[in-house]
Amino acid sequence: MTPAVPRREAGQTLPIYLTVVVGVLFLALAYFAVGQAAVARDGARSAADAAALAAAKDARGQLGEGLLDSLLDPDSWEDLLAGRGFGTTRACAAAQRFAAQNDAELHDTDGDGLACRRVDRPDAGFTVEVRSRNPVGDSIVPGTENDHAEAAATAVLEPRCRLKSPPPGGRPPGGDEKEKKPKLLELRCHGGRDLVLDPEDEDLFLDPADLFSVHLTG
Repeated sequence: MTPAVPRREAGQTLPIYLTVVVGVLFLALAYFAVGQAAVARDGARSAADAAALAAAKDARGQLGEGLLDSLLDPDSWEDLLAGRGFGTTRACAAAQRFAAQNDAELHDTDGDGLACRRVDRPDAGFTVEVRSRNPVGDSIVPGTENDHAEAAATAVLEPRCRLKSPPPGGRPPGGDEKEKKPKLLELRCHGGRDLVLDPEDEDLFLDPADLFSVHLTG
């Protein structure tokens, strides 16, 4: 038969038990709050990555379109292949759309006045700053009910092709205008692959991904 616990000892044990229970509950709530914040940060980071990649891919598309539109202007080829000659506004609009798809919005987090800005060194690309649309939520940490997670990411375009030789000009001098042919755009790409674009090819197609790889950096 188990001996009865004296009333005095039982009375002393109860406060200790309650203290332990309260401590365990507090730790559980603290871990939950930390988990909430971590989930919010991860979501913001994913949104920033997606937005930066979207901006860089839009810029890549612009460069591909620009190259096709300027096949008769060899003087512009080198700049386009180096990643110059795209618009920031359209690319940042793409960043905003992809941030929204990830429950975030473009937001100037570092106070420089720009939530989406172009970078040019070492490669052209974009740095994008975002803030989660929804706050972290109520927790034991004061102020989290109005706290939004923030993150930034940078994506760049890395050129994959270069001119096989400097273009001497779009059309050879002299001769009848009908006999003049535009110069072929001949490229040497990664892996030793050659790419030739003929301005007179009516079915000409160019995949911008052949010209630039897009990746996150830093």
